[in-house]
Amino acid sequence: MTQLRILPPAAKFLKKMNDKKLKAQYRLAIDKILEDHTIGIAKTGDLAGVYGYDIYYNKTNYELAYTVEYVEDKFIVVIMAGTRENFYEALKRYMK
Repeated sequence: MTQLRILPPAAKFLKKMNDKKLKAQYRLAIDKILEDHTIGIAKTGDLAGVYGYDIYYNKTNYELAYTVEYVEDKFIVVIMAGTRENFYEALKRYMK
């Protein structure tokens, strides 16, 4: 059974979100990731081990960054969610 953990940066973004359709898109994306964690694009370089999942909604690109950890069971850890603009720079700062 795959379990889900959402870290504070992602939880803060998702909590502040007012658009119910966009929130549903994120929920659907997380459900897809829980079913098959390889659906996202594996990042390289500084972000090795991190997967990125793209959400396109209302002419705007959104991102969802997550990792997969194995501790007795498989955990999907959602690190960060947000708009594509400056997303990976913020993710790198958070990862350090």
